[in-house]
Amino acid sequence: MDLLDAHAQALDVFDRATHKVGLTDWDSPTPCAAWSVRDLVNHIVSEQLWVPDLLAGHTIAEVGDKYDGDQLHDDPPDAWLKASGVARAALLQPGAVDRTVHLSFGDTDAREYGWQLTTDLAVHGWDLATALGAHAGIEDELATAILAYVEPQVSAWSGTSWFAEPVAVPADADAATRLIGLLGRRP
Repeated sequence: MDLLDAHAQALDVFDRATHKVGLTDWDSPTPCAAWSVRDLVNHIVSEQLWVPDLLAGHTIAEVGDKYDGDQLHDDPPDAWLKASGVARAALLQPGAVDRTVHLSFGDTDAREYGWQLTTDLAVHGWDLATALGAHAGIEDELATAILAYVEPQVSAWSGTSWFAEPVAVPADADAATRLIGLLGRRP
């Protein structure tokens, strides 16, 4: 699966989950132990807001604290729609995925960065949907593509704050369940 197609599908996973958030759900817990529903959505919104700046060649230092704190304000669904729109538009610019981005851990190929964004959107879409008692709907093709990206790297991520330790899943589990388990979630 092409990165831009995978990114579009992962955006859809997170978007569908955000549309399930009710007025009283924002303080509810999520599978990310330290985050409420609002914290999780704010994390993803902030991450999306960074995309245009990073794809434009700006460094973390140049962007500074621009996207720190509450990016949801009084209208979380609108903040998500705007942030996801600017991120997607930046990724779709001609040559965007062929650039280099300056991340906190060093210069990175923008295609790699795009897969990181895609992974985060799909997995946190699962987190959000699960917190709301809904099905995340990570399609098999998307989960398989993300697994192909994640599997070779997951051992290097062990011990970081990015993902919890892998959780065992049945050998015959579908791709989405394997992905979620590999990234430390209990399906």
